[in-house]
Amino acid sequence: MSYAIIETGGKQLRVEPGRFYDIELLAVQPEENVTINSVLLVQHNGELTIGRPFVEGAAVEGTVLRHFRGRKILVYKMKPKKKTRKKRGHRQEITRLMINSISMNGSVVASSSQEQNETPVTTEAPSTEESTEATSQ
Repeated sequence: MSYAIIETGGKQLRVEPGRFYDIELLAVQPEENVTINSVLLVQHNGELTIGRPFVEGAAVEGTVLRHFRGRKILVYKMKPKKKTRKKRGHRQEITRLMINSISMNGSVVASSSQEQNETPVTTEAPSTEESTEATSQ
């Protein structure tokens, strides 16, 4: 499993291909691709690459799914015994970003299609009829 730590919107976020994340608002239309070059760390097959502060040549590509507003946060200020009260609300603008791939120096290290191909294949257990025949003989 490969992952990267990126910086966007003043926050650091651990991202993996094939997953979506809610980040600060990006000035991009929905269904458009975005490339984030501020990659702080890349981990692939146990190999760790750490940047100072960013990894040279690393990029994370994603698709903007939609824009929406977060939950309302109430800000209530009050001074006791003074009859002073302020009640304000805030809703953060959020972008939902689907991570497509992580690349280093132009080559794709991990992508969402690779993650789907790596799912383990389950093997079937022998049926009970075969096991009862073997024990009866």
